[in-house]
Amino acid sequence: MKINLKKMIIINTIVMFILSFGVHFGYTLLPNNVIAIFFPVNESIWEHMKMIYTTVLFSGIIELIIMKKNNIEYNNFLLVTYLKSILIIPIYLILFLPLFYNIGENMIVAILTMLISMIVINIIGYYLLQTNNITNQNIISIFLIIFTYIIMGLLTFKTPRMELFFDTKEEKYGINDYLIKD
Repeated sequence: MKINLKKMIIINTIVMFILSFGVHFGYTLLPNNVIAIFFPVNESIWEHMKMIYTTVLFSGIIELIIMKKNNIEYNNFLLVTYLKSILIIPIYLILFLPLFYNIGENMIVAILTMLISMIVINIIGYYLLQTNNITNQNIISIFLIIFTYIIMGLLTFKTPRMELFFDTKEEKYGINDYLIKD
């Protein structure tokens, strides 16, 4: 089967969706401070945004390997992957939060909104991969990815007392803070 960019987007959406389940349990399987920066440490909405961000970046590695193997033409891959990893967060929140606040926590709703968000960002990514090549986009993208993970690490270990960061299941903020919500 000849894979083109359109088929690659479909494959990446499937890979991304499957990979998200593994990423969700990364910290549970390998609990340590380094893993905590990349994988969710609790069930707060914030930690799920970190999970989605990491999932998009990890699936990007798989996507790049497949695209290179199949000689698929693309531009600005690293920048597009970073933009997808950032864009999926507000897209997911816009879809998920109204449902969450109206019907409460529901795993089916969370998974479906995540899948829809992945489809949307991969469609956006498809068009962005066809734009003109941007000079120094790899350097810019690597800096942005590292900077974003630094922020995520800070928010994991120095968690703000905000609803977005509160794990309602374990009644805690962040990684080790079991203080009851104010």
